[in-house]
Amino acid sequence: MSGKGREKADIFGETETEVLSISMKRPLAYITAAWSGDQNEDAKQAARYCRKVYEAGFSPVCPLLYLPLILNDAIPEEHKSGIDIGRDLLRRSHVLVVCGDGVNEDIKNDIATAGRLNITATTLGGILTVKGQGRTEAESNERD
Repeated sequence: MSGKGREKADIFGETETEVLSISMKRPLAYITAAWSGDQNEDAKQAARYCRKVYEAGFSPVCPLLYLPLILNDAIPEEHKSGIDIGRDLLRRSHVLVVCGDGVNEDIKNDIATAGRLNITATTLGGILTVKGQGRTEAESNERD
């Protein structure tokens, strides 16, 4: 911000407030689940989870949807890179969303990492419940 309450526009003509509001519109939500190991089924389920999280007002981040396309998990170095990339994405996220019913070591590790970084961990059901509280009665009846 520059003096006298006026904001300075950047080279694209956007003010600092406009840039901030654009970048902060949807907080990042890291998606984790106890994946089955079937890459096709896991990708379909991850996409469904991401859609629900998106509809709840977040920008979903799910490494499972793209890392298998660029990394070979059978190569130890690339497997480790995938873990490192996932942890870096979790660090940048505002919330960890645990989806599905099962809990495995990957989820436990994600929750522990989120805890160390003071990142809120919740369930998909928790996010959808909170999101549903903001709906009016008419909106609830339309969706149900």
